[in-house]
Amino acid sequence: MKYLVTGGSGFIGSHLIENLLKNGHSVINIDNFDDFYDYKIKVQNTLDSLNNKIEFRFTDKQADISSLISYTKSEFYQLYYQDIRDKEGLEEIFKKHNIDLVIHLAALAGVRPSIERPLDYEAVNVRGTMNLWELCKESGIKKFICASSSSVYGNNEKIPFSESDNVDNPISPYAATKKSGEILGHVYHHLYHIDMIQLRFFTVYGPRQRPDLAIHKFAKLISENQEIPFYGDGSTARDYTFIDDIIDGILKSIKYLEDNEKVYEILNLGESEVVTLDQMLSTLETILDKKAHKKMLPMQPGDVLKTNADITKAKSLIGYKPTTNFQNGTKKFVEWFLGNRH
Repeated sequence: MKYLVTGGSGFIGSHLIENLLKNGHSVINIDNFDDFYDYKIKVQNTLDSLNNKIEFRFTDKQADISSLISYTKSEFYQLYYQDIRDKEGLEEIFKKHNIDLVIHLAALAGVRPSIERPLDYEAVNVRGTMNLWELCKESGIKKFICASSSSVYGNNEKIPFSESDNVDNPISPYAATKKSGEILGHVYHHLYHIDMIQLRFFTVYGPRQRPDLAIHKFAKLISENQEIPFYGDGSTARDYTFIDDIIDGILKSIKYLEDNEKVYEILNLGESEVVTLDQMLSTLETILDKKAHKKMLPMQPGDVLKTNADITKAKSLIGYKPTTNFQNGTKKFVEWFLGNRH
C-alpha cells in the first residue's frame, strides 16, 4: 500500500512512518518544517524514522532540508517540503502518486499559542485540511484518517470523556479548529463518500516528544537545575498516552478503514489512566533522581482542568488496547531524553 502522511517528520508522524515502512509499505511524507520549534529536531526525527544512523551535518535550514530530501529518497519513501496551505503545491504531489490512504497529522499545535495566533491556526488546521479533502475528492482517494484532539472536550464535566458527549463548547482556538475538522470531515464523507476516522489523541508522550510539551520541557529544566513554570495548584490532570499505544491505534484504524466501507467514526485514543500535574512532576523527579524547582504561576487561559478518555468504542471497533502505564512510559522517555541531549 502507498500511504501519504502529513506531518510525517513530527513526533507522532515519524513513529508512524517508521512502523509503516517496517511493515513493507510505501510512504509519502509531507512536512513544512514549521518554525514552531527547531527544524533540526524534525530532520533527526526523519532520519530516525528511516532507521538511519548517520551524523547529519547542519548548515542552514533550506540547504539542510534539500539535502535531507535527496539523501532519504527511495522507491519506498519520499519526503516533500510542503505546506498544506498551498493547494497547488499539494496538487502536484497528488498527481505524481497513486495514493491508497491519507493519514493527516500535520497541524499547528498547542492551546496557548493558538490564543495568540488564531488566524494562523484557522489557516493551517481548517483550510489546510480542506485542501487535502478537496484533492482526495479530485483524485478519487476514498480513505482518510485525521488527527483530532482531546481539546475538543473543553472543560467537560462528565468523566470520562466519550465520543457521544457534546463538544460544542471549546475553550481555545486550537480546540475549535479540531472540532471544525471533525464537522467538515463528515461533510466530505457524506457528499463524496470518503471513508474517514477522526482520532482524538489524549496527551501523547514518549521518545521524540516535542520540546514544548510538559514532560519534555520539565525533564530538560530539571536536568539543568532551572525553574519549572508550574501553572495552577498541581491538581490539573491529563490522560497521558504513550506513543507506541497511539501508533497501535492508528495502525488498527488504517486496517479498519481498508476492511470496511461507508465509514465515518470518531475515536478516543487515550490511556484511560489519569495523572495529575503533581504526580507527573514527582514521577519525573524520581526517575531523574533530581528535585524540581517550581515557579508557581496562575492557570493559563484555554487550559482544561482534566482529560480522561473513555476508550470503550476504540476497543470494540478496532481492537485498541493500550499497554504502557505512565511509570514505564516515562522511564522510556527519560532514557531517550538522556541519550539525545546535545
